[in-house]
Amino acid sequence: MNHPINFTDFYKTDHRRQYPPNTELVYSNFTPRGSRIDGVGEVVVFGIQYFIKEYLIKRFNEGFFRMPKEKAVAAYRRRLDNALGKGAVSMEHIEALWDIGYIPVEIKAMEEGSLCPMRVPLLTIQNTHPMFFWVTNFLETLLANVLWGPITSATIAQTYRKILGSYAVETSDIPEFVYWQGHDFSMRGMMGIEAACMSGAAHLLSFTGTDTIPAIDFLEEYYNANSDEELIGGSVPATEHSVMSVAGIEDEIGTFKRLITETYPTGIVSIVSDTWDFWKVMREYLPKLKTEILQRDGRVVIRPDSGDPVKIICGTETDPGAIECLWNIFGGTVNSKGYKQLDPHVGLIYGDSITIDRCRAICEGLKRKGFASTNMVLGIGSYTYQYNTRDTFGFAMKATYAVVGGESINIWKDPKTDDGLKKSAKGLLCVDNARRLIEEVSVEEANTGLLKTVFKDGHLLRETNLSSIRDRLYPGT
Repeated sequence: MNHPINFTDFYKTDHRRQYPPNTELVYSNFTPRGSRIDGVGEVVVFGIQYFIKEYLIKRFNEGFFRMPKEKAVAAYRRRLDNALGKGAVSMEHIEALWDIGYIPVEIKAMEEGSLCPMRVPLLTIQNTHPMFFWVTNFLETLLANVLWGPITSATIAQTYRKILGSYAVETSDIPEFVYWQGHDFSMRGMMGIEAACMSGAAHLLSFTGTDTIPAIDFLEEYYNANSDEELIGGSVPATEHSVMSVAGIEDEIGTFKRLITETYPTGIVSIVSDTWDFWKVMREYLPKLKTEILQRDGRVVIRPDSGDPVKIICGTETDPGAIECLWNIFGGTVNSKGYKQLDPHVGLIYGDSITIDRCRAICEGLKRKGFASTNMVLGIGSYTYQYNTRDTFGFAMKATYAVVGGESINIWKDPKTDDGLKKSAKGLLCVDNARRLIEEVSVEEANTGLLKTVFKDGHLLRETNLSSIRDRLYPGT
């Protein structure tokens, strides 16, 4: 994994010879072509700065350009000779790339934290030296591999935030609590640490609740955040089933009492409560612990962890759910909008198999029962963030323009056997200030609009930070 020159598909490795002779420039774009999530028509731009810093600069410098030339090229030669046959792909272009000492491309992109509509490119890439026309699409596999995930997670997190924010405005006097209503539980279900970091960081564009510790490190390292000076992400003490079960089912209530009076006599503590019988906890244990809970300086958060989350939280027309049970025991207040808000000494979090549809159904179910949506927190896990692919938003990088022997050529694809999804743009592109795609523009026009140069010839030219991204995504908050 120390040879970034290998971060591509085998079929890419000999495309250099397949382009027409005298090809000088290849220009491509990275675009979300369509949404598989109802109601989502644009994506949150995120991850580009990470891709540039980590891969185009750090990894290529350490694993290619700063290695001895013979060793750097040998790693590529060995891999291709062993897989494709000795000498199947020549090495002259790889040697020339090492000689130039940087990735000779220019990347233009929309600002991170901005919203990109479907079928509008959020990024374009082209080579800056005619000898390296092949580098543009050689990087396609790596670019798509790194970027589709954080953009997808950032977009899904924003969708949760919209739903929770809308119901908070309608039913609550504390809409600012929305920042904590989506809590990232996804790390253990992600495909490796990098995926957890990228997705967890994307979650933190819209929320501040997380249990994914390295996502905070990620934002400090790649997005100039500083947890000493700003809230990147936070969490609370919380139990798990092993903790709750060691003392035995016979003294489960004793475990609850010890946690809230001795281990955490103040502050917030989240207690998983369905190790054996969740409703027994709600109907027997909590009433017995009412005095201790109400005398604490802090909040006891009850966590159901199995079952149908909508029914567990909201109940049915005839049966109270968990929120109503807490209200019946601990009471609370009726806010200015006429909805019930639990006493601040208690709360609820549910983190199993939450989806966008279930989030909406939970908020609606609480509203029908007369409760503010801000009575609960949702743990958003891998069931949300891992159940996606590059095709969730149809991401693709396609070439639309080339220069061959000094002649400009507008190129495109439009398969007759396709339903239109794979039809590409054509020519040089511009995304105007209204976020509309304009095709077949002049070189001068391609330098206007929302696509701004962020990387050129080995250098990051425009840098952003977490607070700026959050401000773009949620202006005025």
